[in-house]
Amino acid sequence: MYLKGIFIIVGFLALGCAVSFAIGNFVPGSVCGMVLLFAALAANIVKADDVRPVADFLTKNMSLFFVPASIGIMEQWGLISGCFFGWIGVILISTLLVLLTTGGVQSGLMKIQNRRRHGK
Repeated sequence: MYLKGIFIIVGFLALGCAVSFAIGNFVPGSVCGMVLLFAALAANIVKADDVRPVADFLTKNMSLFFVPASIGIMEQWGLISGCFFGWIGVILISTLLVLLTTGGVQSGLMKIQNRRRHGK
């Protein structure tokens, strides 16, 4: 059960990397693979039950994926500390923009859904 799910996820990752390479690495291969996997799940090409156990395991242990990035930040601390307040500003502004954008999209989608429910 797990092996099939791993092969499906890794296969879509490889396919996404190939697509990314073909389009000039404009979009990362992992993102392309995720979009392709989502499309395959939405089109019932891949059954959700085939990848669910592996996906559940990966999401429950997602903190492990942040360890390499954290180590990379610690290794570059000398470079980062030189413009620390600039980094903090960028982090705060980008976080605020993500929150506002996500809230706006969610609000818009809820309005569209309510209009469809009420027949307007």
